[in-house]
Amino acid sequence: MTSFSRAPVSTRDHRIWISMTMSRTRVATKVFPGPQNIGLFAAEALGLFEQRGLDVDIAITSGSDEQRKSLRDGTTQIMHSAVDNAVHMAVVDRADVVIVAGGGTGMNDLIVRPEIRSFQDIRGKCVVVDAADTAYAFLLYTILAKHGLERGSYRVLPRGGAPQRLAAMNENADHVAAMLNPPCSLQAQVQGYHSFGSAVDTVGPYQGDGVFAMRSWATSNAEALVQYLSAFVLGTRWALAPENLEGSIGLLGQRLTLDPAIARLALETSLNSDGGLAQDARFDPVGFRQTLAIRNACVGFPDGKPPSAEAFLDMTYYDKALVALST
Repeated sequence: MTSFSRAPVSTRDHRIWISMTMSRTRVATKVFPGPQNIGLFAAEALGLFEQRGLDVDIAITSGSDEQRKSLRDGTTQIMHSAVDNAVHMAVVDRADVVIVAGGGTGMNDLIVRPEIRSFQDIRGKCVVVDAADTAYAFLLYTILAKHGLERGSYRVLPRGGAPQRLAAMNENADHVAAMLNPPCSLQAQVQGYHSFGSAVDTVGPYQGDGVFAMRSWATSNAEALVQYLSAFVLGTRWALAPENLEGSIGLLGQRLTLDPAIARLALETSLNSDGGLAQDARFDPVGFRQTLAIRNACVGFPDGKPPSAEAFLDMTYYDKALVALST
């Protein structure tokens, strides 16, 4: 088992804020089980949250529907998920949600069953998605359309997170394709499934994962959110540092109960030059415009075109976190 130092890494401002805090701020989140959250797991394991007066609970979600519901009803306060889920909440649910940091591309591959040898083999069969009307389902529809498979030429089965999607493909030979990211994309290929390529190879720059919260909570808990993001950025820096590779692999395997070889491959895939994790969890404006364009092509927006990207963003908390870490 990997051990982690909990030596203080707080800046003077962090220590002052903690000394002024009478009680710890509780923050709950739900995340998908993958290496996109290694920075979050590292921040937890290194004690970076508690050093900043935060009591953070990281739970594994069954899917984006559950994530969005828990954020709306206040069960969770901060979400790490596909940022298109935040867009969905704002546009469809009319929820006042705000994206406060980035994360990565999502690291999705189009994975198909062993007997599927071409895109045309998918026609008339069933593809498995998280939720049918958000995020990586739109990536799947876009990739299939680029290869001559329009909506209606296949059936869609909503099943939840990547583990649930892979299980659905294993259970029924008619469930032939899904967008999967590590470790599930790797586990599937060990079973003999094929990759038809990564999403970003087809669609280009794409903002997949990010951090978002209800605007009211962010406003009322601004300093706690800054502290949370500073811990997350530090955890991400630690996880991305080459000298911490073995520790990150051990942490990922421990946190997600993974075979060591799969944990290693999942993390190495995420961290290499073509990987999907952004330095310091930075937000990619170009990739986000692509995210909005893909949603617009799949389901549209009420006004017939995507709103300004800035309508969904408030990077002031993130910017303050970086400033605090530089002092």
